Amino acid sequence: MKFAICQEMFVDWDWERQCRFIAETGYTGIELAPFTLASRIEEVPAARRQELRKIAADYGLEICGLHWLLAKTEGLHLTTPDTAIRQRTADYLNALGQACGDFGGTVMVFGSPLQRNLQPGVSRAEAYANAAEVFRAIMPVLSDNGVTLCMEPLTPKETDFCNSCADAAELIALVDHPNFQLHQDVKAMLPEAKTIPELIVEYASVTRHFHVNDSNLLGPGMGETDYHPIFAALQKTAYSGWISVEVFDYTPGAEHIAQESLRYMREVLNDLA
Repeated sequence: MKFAICQEMFVDWDWERQCRFIAETGYTGIELAPFTLASRIEEVPAARRQELRKIAADYGLEICGLHWLLAKTEGLHLTTPDTAIRQRTADYLNALGQACGDFGGTVMVFGSPLQRNLQPGVSRAEAYANAAEVFRAIMPVLSDNGVTLCMEPLTPKETDFCNSCADAAELIALVDHPNFQLHQDVKAMLPEAKTIPELIVEYASVTRHFHVNDSNLLGPGMGETDYHPIFAALQKTAYSGWISVEVFDYTPGAEHIAQESLRYMREVLNDLA
């Protein structure tokens, strides 16, 4: 398995320090949150993108992709009935796709709950049609840059649009493009009726990226979720993408979270060997 970590928890660390520590801990991938670089991705010039990519590579790290795509932005929305806003959203996602390619990344995770919530008067069917329209429009740019956009189901506590793997699969079918696939996240899958191993097996054919964490918002091994059946299911389905640590509670400190998460995941893999 390839292990990466989302870098936004390394608050106030410069890029080289992040890369050095993440590599020394044992990860081989780093997943970028664009808002940690600038308020909009266009503000990061091509030369800086190449510099960040080179620094990561010098430490043996691959920038695997981007997540938190619309965080800190204004005036963007996925499911709105406003065609001009949807066009601006598509334009920005195209810019992110170009940047992801510049960084050497191959996946972008669409979470952004606030920018996808159903607006007043918009039905579920209309929201899915609007989202599919936006995503279809950006597929040529993503494809040209070797980037796959992955839809992330989120719990009803976070959004009222696309709450399950089944919902995401429905949207994937509407977009109908190989560069639009599924992202699975342990914390988000925990409330589903089916178990996480069942969901992994059922949606293996469209799953392109995988985040690990727990219901307590910390990393794997730091909560109550047993990862043995989860990793066994990933092995059973021959999942070959990244396993990326994404946490939301930074209280224990970035170093401890990164180290303990990887230690636990390696322990699980050893148990399964």
